[in-house]
Amino acid sequence: MLKQRNIEGRTEIFDPIRKKWVSFTEEEKVRQLFILFMIQEKKIPATHISIEKKIIVNGLEKRYDIVVYNRKGQVALVVECKAPSVPITQAVLEQVGNYNKELLAPTIGVTNGKVHYFFAINFETSHIQLLNDFPSIN
Repeated sequence: MLKQRNIEGRTEIFDPIRKKWVSFTEEEKVRQLFILFMIQEKKIPATHISIEKKIIVNGLEKRYDIVVYNRKGQVALVVECKAPSVPITQAVLEQVGNYNKELLAPTIGVTNGKVHYFFAINFETSHIQLLNDFPSIN
């Protein structure tokens, strides 16, 4: 269940990972629902999830949406979230791919809340494989 509140005419949603109230946007709603899915359905501990942290990509400061760490503390999954009105295009895939050049996750994902795509990355062969389901995080 997403916690919401209204403050001075604007709606906010509580982010359980960052432990703070953030502006309720369509993209934020997708991000928060995806976080709930990972915690409740996939049993990923909240402590293994990182949200909107800065990284440097090609010399530019960027922020990823979601990073999931495995039990060893290694980056296991990078997810880019978009609002439901934003189609998942090649540009969206390239965005998460560019973030992953720095993060080096073996899997990446994109979602707009309506459709989700996950890809396994083999860095040795540069092969990218579309996965049928949410990846296993060990």
